[in-house]
Amino acid sequence: MPKARLRLAGALAAVLVTAGLATGPAAHAQDRRPTLADLAERHGRYFGSATDNPELTDTAYTGILGDEFDMITPGNGMKWYATEPQQGVFDWTDGDQIVNLARKNHQKVRAHTLVWHSQLPDWLTSKQWTASELRAVLKKHITTEVRHYRGKVYSWDVVNEAFNEDGSYRETIWYKTLGPGYIADALRWAHQADPHARLYLNDYNIEAVGPKSDAYYRLAKDLKAQGVPLDGIGLQAHLALQYGYPTSLEDNLRRFSRLGLDTALTEVDVRMQLPATDEKLAEQATWYRDLTTACLTVRRCVGVTIWDYTDQYSWIPAVFPGEGAALPWDEELRPKPAYQALREALR
Repeated sequence: MPKARLRLAGALAAVLVTAGLATGPAAHAQDRRPTLADLAERHGRYFGSATDNPELTDTAYTGILGDEFDMITPGNGMKWYATEPQQGVFDWTDGDQIVNLARKNHQKVRAHTLVWHSQLPDWLTSKQWTASELRAVLKKHITTEVRHYRGKVYSWDVVNEAFNEDGSYRETIWYKTLGPGYIADALRWAHQADPHARLYLNDYNIEAVGPKSDAYYRLAKDLKAQGVPLDGIGLQAHLALQYGYPTSLEDNLRRFSRLGLDTALTEVDVRMQLPATDEKLAEQATWYRDLTTACLTVRRCVGVTIWDYTDQYSWIPAVFPGEGAALPWDEELRPKPAYQALREALR
């Protein structure tokens, strides 16, 4: 049910209760606790979660996913290997499943991602392409996918993880063959295919001011000066307790805002070295609170998305052995201290 209708239903229930005409669930509608999305909406923000197709058969999981969040991101279903597994042969099955779920739950979709160096199909990575060939392949992929989802998604992560830690360009198939201009081209093609979708560059380890975020700042400034259609910067915010909190996050968000760009925290999780302890979970909760507060403090930070909401489906243990417990719900779908901290920040 849309948030406005929920509020109307609550108000109606209150009238009926007062008149002695309602009992049972209707009598308690006005007592419904606001969700993370409800609380974020009061600030003009969204609060979202990533999800992935295999877990959508878990009804306990999808119940919380549909209730707590007003934005969802497909973790894998819109990446190149899933959408164009053979050259020129497109498969929208996984992406459509998540878009349809979002529509059913009256949620928006942050679409992820069009241009990345990872999770590419073999047909693309096993061949030596000329610049003109690869440019045509890239343009067709972006144009076809964005047109398919035109009018169905809020935004696109157009280019993902384009820089190294030192601020140099990552030596991807795109950069090595097409040069740095592939980023501007990708944004232009995406905008032509869906002029209403918000277009983002997205990366990790750019939460703090430093060489990598400086590179994005320079690039964004350059692109804006050229009139390239760029709407925002996505800061993934995959954080780890052992590496320290990015204390310059708020300043970093502000400088992108001054360029006329939106920002968003797009893939938030806060991992720790296992086992989890009460002390680590308390520190994690503080980080979630502080991240959210930073976004609320900067007007053009439009929302927060956690990278799935439960430890049960987190990517962390498979990629960082011995680490985990990164999300606000545990493996049994029970809220952790981080969940309460998010609520406190959003209040």
